[in-house]
Amino acid sequence: MRKLKDHDIREVLLEHLNIKYANDHNTRIVNEMGVIHGQSRVDIAVINGVLHGYEIKSESDNLLRLPSQILDYNKVFDRMTIVVQRKHFEGVREMIPKWWGIILVSKIKDEISLREVRKGKVNNNIDPFILSQLLWRDEALNVLKERGLQKGYLSKPRNVIYKRLSDSLSVNEIKITVNQQLKQRVGWRDHKPPMLDDGLLQH
Repeated sequence: MRKLKDHDIREVLLEHLNIKYANDHNTRIVNEMGVIHGQSRVDIAVINGVLHGYEIKSESDNLLRLPSQILDYNKVFDRMTIVVQRKHFEGVREMIPKWWGIILVSKIKDEISLREVRKGKVNNNIDPFILSQLLWRDEALNVLKERGLQKGYLSKPRNVIYKRLSDSLSVNEIKITVNQQLKQRVGWRDHKPPMLDDGLLQH
């Protein structure tokens, strides 16, 4: 029997999420969303007032990158859910934080099913500087301009701009700003259904 790969599970998960949020025009679903300038890429991100990441680990994967992914995702996502097959279930459960949710993937004949075995909780340890980096440089500058904080920063490197932003706004203000910017951002490669995007990194 052929082993499942990430893209097999992704297809089923995307179908589930698109059905779940079909009537919610305040939700955007992003495929392969980069964090920390692409240092890690979460498989699927749901943006709708909170930032919810979904990381897939199929039986064809190993868990070598998971520790570094955990560190990166913990800094930006309000919620995280790992989507995992039975092969990795125990290993993953020991590695991930208690606030992460878990979805167990099963395959019976040709049918792939998803079952939530742990709902997960809200992350209370967001890093405002790292979260700010989800904004493109121009977006971050525009946020500073709206608040009259841009003087002396227009030609600064992006990390200096992110530092200014994270020092000047509360974590909650940055969360709201990042969510708004990501949901209204244009220039992503949109797919059907309309709110499904592929790719986030700025080149």
